[in-house]
Amino acid sequence: MILVLLGPPGVGKGTQGTRVAVHYDVPTISTGAIFREAVARGTEFGRQIQRYRIDRGEFVPDEVVVGTVRARISEADCIGGFVLDGFPRTAPQADALQHILDEQKRSLTACLDFEADTELLVNRFSGRRVCPRDGSTYHVEMQPPRQAGLCDLCHAQLEMRPDDAPEIVRRRLEVYAEKTRPLIDYYSALGLLYTIDASPEPETVFSQVIALLTEVRRKQV
Repeated sequence: MILVLLGPPGVGKGTQGTRVAVHYDVPTISTGAIFREAVARGTEFGRQIQRYRIDRGEFVPDEVVVGTVRARISEADCIGGFVLDGFPRTAPQADALQHILDEQKRSLTACLDFEADTELLVNRFSGRRVCPRDGSTYHVEMQPPRQAGLCDLCHAQLEMRPDDAPEIVRRRLEVYAEKTRPLIDYYSALGLLYTIDASPEPETVFSQVIALLTEVRRKQV
């Protein structure tokens, strides 16, 4: 089981990816997580990554990203497959992934594109509230605090993150759609793209994903 996951911010892609990986007993591979861990541990690789200022959202060069993925998916725990979250981000990276898999005589099972209505995603972000003291996270509708506007643990006044403002979230979603379109076209042309409606509850979405992947694997046998 080798999967690529696509999906805009707030769609629940990470949650579903983790559950799918556990279900099939394969690792989830996030290049962002690999980079952050290397930086936190202060390794030589981490010091190299710091030069690209990923903390400011700057992109790491393709050759570094691709090399990182190549090394990671060659490790023993990836023999049975893996779930890629955050890679590829561009068509050239998708080409590089295909080349690596060809070298390893493996093939991509599917690319799952998680989608949800823009206003639903905006609501998920704009309703989020965070405690400035302990970092606890709430949502005014889906996970409200016991006392409106106050943290359950320390009773501090909850705050909205600046980048959770509706107008900023909408722009983030627009940018994501613009940047991801080439990848959607890429995997669609290969017959590997499957769109997942991520609007329902997470459990329902997960059931849909497993049913889809079961059918995909049956057809590929």
